[in-house]
Amino acid sequence: MIALSMQINGRATQVQAETSSLLVEVLRGPLALTGTHVGCDTAQCGACTVLMNGQAVKSCSVLAVQAEGQSITTVEGLAAPGQTHPLQQAFMDCHGLQCGFCTPGMLMTAACLLAKNPQPSEAQIAHALEGNLCRCTGYVNIVAAVKQASVAMAGGAV
Repeated sequence: MIALSMQINGRATQVQAETSSLLVEVLRGPLALTGTHVGCDTAQCGACTVLMNGQAVKSCSVLAVQAEGQSITTVEGLAAPGQTHPLQQAFMDCHGLQCGFCTPGMLMTAACLLAKNPQPSEAQIAHALEGNLCRCTGYVNIVAAVKQASVAMAGGAV
């Protein structure tokens, strides 16, 4: 076991982990942040996407020791407690989810995109979400939700 220190959703966090533990295992296990989903274990589906220092990463392909000293944001940290992030609201408004399994990864990937490009085109949104698989929707509503959130986050009327 090794002691790891990192910022998780804005809070200094210490956790014990095996040197071979994946970040997703530590998030879901000892840290009990179960919003990050394990889908494929091969970094193909994107359900485990979190932000590491503001960059979208698939936490099933990151060793926990690689997160030492890093800032990690999970879907639980997307909005302040008791608040709804504009992306979350837009996913509800636009019916951008069905079963919800892929939603945390979609939200975190979209949050990364909007931080870099506050007004993306539909093509840019679709390109950013290429690494996130959804088996339920046709992506149309997901793209619409990200577009709506971009407008809301820019202070525009939705």
